[in-house]
Amino acid sequence: MTRYKLLLEYDGAPFVGWQFQSNGVSVQGVLEEAITKFSQEKVRVEGAGRTDAGVHARGQVAHFDLVKTFDPSKVREGLNFYLRPHPVVVLSCDIAAESFHARFSALKRSYRYIILNRKAPPALEKDHVWWIPKPLAVDAMHCAAQYFLGQHDFTTFRATGCQSSSPVKTLDQFDVRQHGEHIWFDVQARSFLHHQVRNMVGSLKWVGEGKWKSEDIKKALEAKSRAAGGATAPAQGLYFLSVIYGA
Repeated sequence: MTRYKLLLEYDGAPFVGWQFQSNGVSVQGVLEEAITKFSQEKVRVEGAGRTDAGVHARGQVAHFDLVKTFDPSKVREGLNFYLRPHPVVVLSCDIAAESFHARFSALKRSYRYIILNRKAPPALEKDHVWWIPKPLAVDAMHCAAQYFLGQHDFTTFRATGCQSSSPVKTLDQFDVRQHGEHIWFDVQARSFLHHQVRNMVGSLKWVGEGKWKSEDIKKALEAKSRAAGGATAPAQGLYFLSVIYGA
């Protein structure tokens, strides 16, 4: 068996999410279908992160095994051919060690949430940003985001249906920066809880609007109750940015 490692980019708008579901089209499903058409083998694709419906990816990583061995460039070209017209692209393909696992070998994952902060609504970026017409205080949001760094019980910022065995996670980075009319929320950690990034961004928006002070983020964390947090930011502004692996 040969293990292949893929770097993927996709538009999450038309999908029910990464993971295969019976109620709609998934990224995992169309990718497995493309691999079968290319190789004539049935496979199970494992991804580094299970993005929700509407969430996009610029650097999703996945792996799968084939009995046959192909040149990685042929795999990339073949999969991109069979993935059409779905908005999923294989950016690169490499042969990986048998011990490599897209999910369990990951050391860190990075997400970016994008807010379009202007009075006019988006045309070209519809379904790809969270449009907020009211000006937001970016520096205040960045200051408040630093309370998330380090190891915490993130019960306040996890989905009520989150299936993780523990609410404790360690955040290594949380930067909030202005880029023209856009505000980027860049977050990095080994792993995340369900809806954690979107719930944190939703609470930081309240800080940006002046409804909360920076210290209210700290109080919400300490409350360890979802009811103490802000609203969940919509899925369309979230991007799975990258994955870091060991040597």
